[in-house]
Amino acid sequence: MLNSGRLRLLALLDTLGTVRAVADTLHLSPSTVSQQLAVLETETRCRLMERAGRRVRLTPAGLLLARRGREILDKMAEAEAELRALNGEPIGIVRLGAFQSAIFTLAVPAAERLAVTHPHLHLELTELEPHESGSALRSGEADAIVTTTDYTGLSWGADLDVVPLGSDPVVLVLPRGHPLASRTSVNLAACAEETWACDRPQSYMADLTLRLCRESGFEPRVACRFSNYLMLLRHVGSTGSIALLPALAVTPDHAVVTRPLDPPVNRNVAAVLRSSTPRRAAVNAVIAALRERAQAPILVEPREDASEP
Repeated sequence: MLNSGRLRLLALLDTLGTVRAVADTLHLSPSTVSQQLAVLETETRCRLMERAGRRVRLTPAGLLLARRGREILDKMAEAEAELRALNGEPIGIVRLGAFQSAIFTLAVPAAERLAVTHPHLHLELTELEPHESGSALRSGEADAIVTTTDYTGLSWGADLDVVPLGSDPVVLVLPRGHPLASRTSVNLAACAEETWACDRPQSYMADLTLRLCRESGFEPRVACRFSNYLMLLRHVGSTGSIALLPALAVTPDHAVVTRPLDPPVNRNVAAVLRSSTPRRAAVNAVIAALRERAQAPILVEPREDASEP
């Protein structure tokens, strides 16, 4: 009989590519992961992996079982939730991945509300930026994600259900007293000589900043790269650098001011789920709480004349 834990290891190996990445994700040792995958080969009487240099890759049998394994794990989670929710109450764990600026503005308030309205539902939050969350959703590591549909690195296929939450303006973040702060809006061409604080390379906001600056005719001179927006805001407030950030990311407890861009830029924010997995009552409750919070209003409706990333 197949073991669900070992099926999960194989599915993660297919998604993440290396035994070490699987081990790091599950907080296991690589040797433990390898041993359990070897047991799975014995159970199935199939060669599931083969060496490719210093790494392993899945054989055709391994790829088939990884794909079927994800389907089996989803069905098991569905059955468990149905058994627990015979009374119609949303029950169980929902794993939600959300980008950094949505954690405390959307996800945490939703979790607080759900703790009151559905006390037997546990929302497990993980910070996942747009370049990370798609693979986590498709691999089953997340039941739902909050991301931006403007991220081109994720293939938006029929296997995903997209629930729009709203639009989040991208703003120019300036230190207090900066000359550009006197303007009601700023064209990025006016920032060609500025020093920039940016997100990590290849992240959504780093790529967006680079693209918008290049479209405005200059290459940004980068002083720092932080994955933590609080550190980035502190750098802007204390050193005189400037940055582009989603409006959700800018909290009032920093020595910065924000100005809209001219022309305006928005990112479209959505909750995304796997369409291949029937929705549990608990997942529906989480999506409803996110939509309610987004209408607080935290997000705004996209403008028809907005230039969207």
